Amino acid sequence: MMIQNGITNAVGLVDHVMVGSLGTEAMTAVSIVGQLIFVFNLAIFGGLSGPGIYGAQFFGQGNTEGIRNSFRMKIKISFFCLIAGLAVFLTCGRGLIGLYLHGESEEVDAALTVTYGMQYLNIMLFGLLPFAVTQIYAGTLRETGESIKPMNAGLVSVGADIVLNYLLIYGKFGCPRLGVRGAAIATVIARILEMSVLLFGVSGKRQKKRYPFLSGVWSTLRIPEDLTKRMLKKTLPIFCNEFLWAGGIAALTQCYSTRGLHIVSGMNISNALCNLLNVVFVALGSAVGILIGQELGAGRYEQAKRDSFSLTWFTGLLCVGLTVILASLSGVFPLLYDTTDNVRHLAQMFIIVTALFFPVQGVLNALYFTLRSGGKTLVTFLFDSVFSWAVTLPLALLLCFLTKLPIIAVYAIVQAVDIVKIIIGTVMIRKGIWISNLAAETTE
Repeated sequence: MMIQNGITNAVGLVDHVMVGSLGTEAMTAVSIVGQLIFVFNLAIFGGLSGPGIYGAQFFGQGNTEGIRNSFRMKIKISFFCLIAGLAVFLTCGRGLIGLYLHGESEEVDAALTVTYGMQYLNIMLFGLLPFAVTQIYAGTLRETGESIKPMNAGLVSVGADIVLNYLLIYGKFGCPRLGVRGAAIATVIARILEMSVLLFGVSGKRQKKRYPFLSGVWSTLRIPEDLTKRMLKKTLPIFCNEFLWAGGIAALTQCYSTRGLHIVSGMNISNALCNLLNVVFVALGSAVGILIGQELGAGRYEQAKRDSFSLTWFTGLLCVGLTVILASLSGVFPLLYDTTDNVRHLAQMFIIVTALFFPVQGVLNALYFTLRSGGKTLVTFLFDSVFSWAVTLPLALLLCFLTKLPIIAVYAIVQAVDIVKIIIGTVMIRKGIWISNLAAETTE
C-alpha cells in the first residue's frame, strides 16, 4: 500500500518537477490546480471509505454478498462525486485558481499563472472518471487482502506518466512541445492506463473465482434498503470530513498566499516533495484501518485494541526516519526548479518545518483510521475536519492578518496545534469507544 500510494503521488511529483523547469508561473499553476483536484480526490476517498469500512468487516466475517453491496454503494457515491466535481470545475475553475494569487510580484505573473492553470485544469478533468473507477476497484481489493494488483497497475501508470511527460512537455522524439498541456495529457493517459490494467487484472473466470465478490457485482446496483441506510449513516460523516479536511488544507494554503505570490510558489515546491514521502503514514493509516476492521469483524476486540496501539506508535517511529530524509533533501530539491533564490529558500524552510512534524502527522493518521475502523465516523468528523475549521484555520487567519510574524513561524505554529489532537485521540482509543462490529449488526 505504501508503494501504491507512493506511485500515485509520484505521478504528481513528475508533473511538478518537469513543469517547474518551464518557469515559476507554470509550476505555480499546476500546483494550484493540483490542490483543487486534491479536494475532489479526497471527496472520492471519503465517499468510498464508508462502504469500505463495511467491506473490510464483511471480509473478516466471510460475507461475500456484503462485499458486493459495499462495492455497489461505492459506484453510486463515485457517480455523485464525479458529476458534482465536473460542475464545480467547469463553472468556477478560473475563480478558484484566482483565490491563490494575491498582490503583485516581480517573481510571479498572476495573469499568466491563471492562463496556465486553466489550460491544465481543462485537460485534467478527463482523468476524473478513470481515477474514480480505479479507487472503487483498488479500495475493494485492498479491503479483501489484495494489494498487489493495485500496485502493479500503479507501476504502469507512473512509468507511462514519466515517459509521456518528457515527450509532451518538451516535445521530444517528434512529439509537439505542449508545456503545461502536455503534463495534463500525460497524467490523464496514465490514469486511463492504470484503470485499464487493474480492470484487466480482475477479469476472466479465473479471477472471478479468486475474487468471488466480483461475480454478478454489476448485474444490479440495488442494495438492501436497511444496509443502504446503515452505510450512508457511516459514509456521510466520512465524506463530509474528507471533503472539509481537504477544503481546509486548500483554505490554509489560500490563507498563507495572502502574504505574497512568492509564498505560494515556495510552498508548492515543498508540498511536491513532502507529499511523496507522506505516503508512508497515509498507507500505514489505511492499513491500520483495514487490519483493525477485519479483527473487529471477526469479533477479536481485545486483539484489535492491542494492535491499534502497536501500529500507531510504529507509524510514529517510522516517520522519525522520514524527518531525517526530508531535512537532508531540503536544500537540494528546490534546485530542480527554474525559479528565484528567494522562492527556493522559502521552499527549503517549508520542507524543514514539515519534516519536523512528520511523526506527529503519522501518529494522528493512525489514530484517525483506528477510530474510523469501528464505524465511529461522527467522532472522526469532530476529531478531524471540525477541529481544522474551528481551531487550525482561525488560528492561521489571526496569525497571517493580525501579526507580523514571518510566514515560516506562522506555518510552524499552525502545525504544532495538531499535538492537541494526538492527546484527544489517544484518550479516545484507550477508552475503547471506537470498538464495534458493524458486520455482526448488519446480519442480526
